[in-house]
Amino acid sequence: MRLLIAVVLVGTHAGCASTRAGASAAPGMKSVRSAHDVKTTIDRLEAAARARGLNVFARIDHAGGAQRIGKSLRPTEVLIFGNPQGGTPLMECAQTVGIDLPLKALAWRDASGVVWLGYAETRAVVDRHGGGGCQPAVDNVTRALEGLVAEAIKP
Repeated sequence: MRLLIAVVLVGTHAGCASTRAGASAAPGMKSVRSAHDVKTTIDRLEAAARARGLNVFARIDHAGGAQRIGKSLRPTEVLIFGNPQGGTPLMECAQTVGIDLPLKALAWRDASGVVWLGYAETRAVVDRHGGGGCQPAVDNVTRALEGLVAEAIKP
């Protein structure tokens, strides 16, 4: 089943690089260390999403935006992607989840030069909207998201 995927912050799971406390500042977000620079990490995530038939809606280069206004920001990019097969079941549980869909993935280079890829935990997103009885849909999106992230960050 093709799932809605679009991301924002992956904790530790089999096959993922280690996480670091503080790498993600917000509750309900996970982050994993990438073996690549920010651009390559998002390129790989985008390729993995497209290979699974997902729609890529936007790619946002925050560092490029900062540069256009004379500011400096370490490399930071967002990918927004997904499809209705993943998102619709989540919205059937709690329709207001739609404000958080499609999901987003964020890649950034921290002050020490480490590149991270993160996304919002599906369970946290659904819980925020009161979608308690949604475990099968949450599990499906989570598995798909973790697989895409693992593919993007692997060496």
